[in-house]
Amino acid sequence: MLRHTLITISLLGAGLAATPAALAEKPAIYKGLFDEAAVGGYDAVAYFASGKPVEGSKAFEYKYKDVTWRFSNADNLAAFKANPGKYAPQFGGYCAWAVSQGYTAKGDPRTWKIVDGKLYLNYNPDIQKKWEKDIPGLIAKGNSNWPKVLEK
Repeated sequence: MLRHTLITISLLGAGLAATPAALAEKPAIYKGLFDEAAVGGYDAVAYFASGKPVEGSKAFEYKYKDVTWRFSNADNLAAFKANPGKYAPQFGGYCAWAVSQGYTAKGDPRTWKIVDGKLYLNYNPDIQKKWEKDIPGLIAKGNSNWPKVLEK
């Protein structure tokens, strides 16, 4: 009985020791805690087509990189399917400023900017103001930190 208990405790301990490392790595594409959709359920193509954030619909969903993406209409869904890399936000939709600083934070789909044909999200308007002070430099820092920041 004692031997069985010790083996069970050892196995539990081994499992618990492995758990923090497994939990430390973040998903490559940010999705909210309560909604499994990328870009907070907003239509990634609409930023380019309409010049503003537009909420996506469950009627126009597409699974890409194991994440659900929503679109506001069939045309935007088709455009994304044809070229997801063109429309998906940089740094997996995490805050561009945070990634440039070496960590991750959620990207707010209402705080965005298209730079050189690429979509970037920021945590909030105050953080976006910091990011806008040196967009090219901070994008370069973000690119050098990405995707290593997912391991932190």
